[in-house]
Amino acid sequence: MNKITLLGDQSVRYPQTYSPAILETFDNKHPDNDYFVKFNCPEFTSLCPITGQPDFATLYISYVPNSKMVESKSLKLYLFSFRNHGDFHEDCINIIMKDLIKLMEPKYIEVWGKFTPRGGISIDPYANYGQAGTKWQDVAFARLANHDLYPEKVDNR
Repeated sequence: MNKITLLGDQSVRYPQTYSPAILETFDNKHPDNDYFVKFNCPEFTSLCPITGQPDFATLYISYVPNSKMVESKSLKLYLFSFRNHGDFHEDCINIIMKDLIKLMEPKYIEVWGKFTPRGGISIDPYANYGQAGTKWQDVAFARLANHDLYPEKVDNR
């Protein structure tokens, strides 16, 4: 089992710059089961790389673990590290997904950002990944191709 250092540590400081090294894992106690873990992150913020204006989003991170799982406090601190990070919405979503793939090597993962509108337009990038050579590669393609078939009524952001 990996050593978890952040959970329960009252002296933890929030990172001021993008910090993937803060992510921690623990062993999946049920690697023989395929199951989803979903994080709902309604307070994500980053900065526009051009204007420096803040962007706000709710992120949905869902994954099917392999042998490792991400520890939630480290994920919270990692997502906070984007607060002063300047990148477009699409970049943030792909960076988060790729960092989590590198960290955990999940069977499947998807990251969906629902950003609040700026200038009357909201941007909702979606990225996913399925482990190559497994059924999860097929699941990833199917979910990507069909992820947003039912347009939502956007009046709550």
